[in-house]
Amino acid sequence: MATADITVFGAGVFGLSIAWTCHQRGAKVQVIDPAGAGAGSSGGLVGALAPHVPENWNPKKAFQLESLLMAEGFWAEVEAAGGVSAGYGRLGRLQPIADQRTLDLAHARCASAAKLWQGHAIWEVRAATEIGPWCPPSATGMVIHDTLSARMHPRRACAALVAALRAGGVEVQGDGHDEGLIVHATGYQGLRDLNARMGRSMGGGVKGQAALLAYDAGAVPQLYADGLHIIPHADGTLAIGSTSEREFTCPDEPDAQLDDVIARAMTAMPQLAGAEVLDRWAGVRPRAKSRAPMLGAWPERPRHFIANGGFKIGFGMAPKVASVMADLLLAGRDAIPEGFRVTDNL
Repeated sequence: MATADITVFGAGVFGLSIAWTCHQRGAKVQVIDPAGAGAGSSGGLVGALAPHVPENWNPKKAFQLESLLMAEGFWAEVEAAGGVSAGYGRLGRLQPIADQRTLDLAHARCASAAKLWQGHAIWEVRAATEIGPWCPPSATGMVIHDTLSARMHPRRACAALVAALRAGGVEVQGDGHDEGLIVHATGYQGLRDLNARMGRSMGGGVKGQAALLAYDAGAVPQLYADGLHIIPHADGTLAIGSTSEREFTCPDEPDAQLDDVIARAMTAMPQLAGAEVLDRWAGVRPRAKSRAPMLGAWPERPRHFIANGGFKIGFGMAPKVASVMADLLLAGRDAIPEGFRVTDNL
């Protein structure tokens, strides 16, 4: 006799979030991951919950907006259940504006954000002199400030989900039998296995490298400068990253490319110079062929489902991914948007 309604393989942010949401809705859940919770790309450092630009609207951007707006409530419930903080904070983001063309685009996006974000957040152009010392240098003297972006600490977020599940009697197991409906949230390796099983490429991995500095910037916005995310965390550390490497030989080893990331961050924000590097991280993020998360039933494999392909937006997408997958698994309601289905990657 089965003891679980849902078996989730993979204890990254997608797997843990789906397990938590299904558990909240009354399902009996088990989570299995031989490597443990947050062992893959979800065990990183950066945690930039930042939106796509508010223009050329599509299902992925709409889905992301809903998820980012759900995040505060989602993580508050997780923290209340397990007593561990994910380090969530919706503190916004600052981006320097390099030239007149980018400035014109930024102004145009103020109006589109007002319409597309439906008043839930703003995108505005401000003078860097208005911001204060925590502001990246800008060639035009202007910066983009949005109030939708939030930060969190990926490792702490996974730990918060594990604690919330444990408080409800659900432990992450190293092995076990699949029972009930089976969700494969197995990241980069899962995409490789899927490619082999389907006989075609449906996705792959992109290596990223990031660093954690001993620098307490306080409760200030995250920065996006020189292609880097600079994220002040709630615990008094600061994360910077990351690289995007399609070709790599050592998936989990940092190298000289991370030295360049650290140097660029300190050039962008000179006050970081001399900060101790507490941690150097490398991992491979799962990127589906469609570039959107890959969600839904596994074709021609009854009872099996896939939740994968978060790539750079997995933590921001996790609350909505968990809700949609729980709808599908527990109520049979398919609300997966166009472009997100497993078959969209065939």
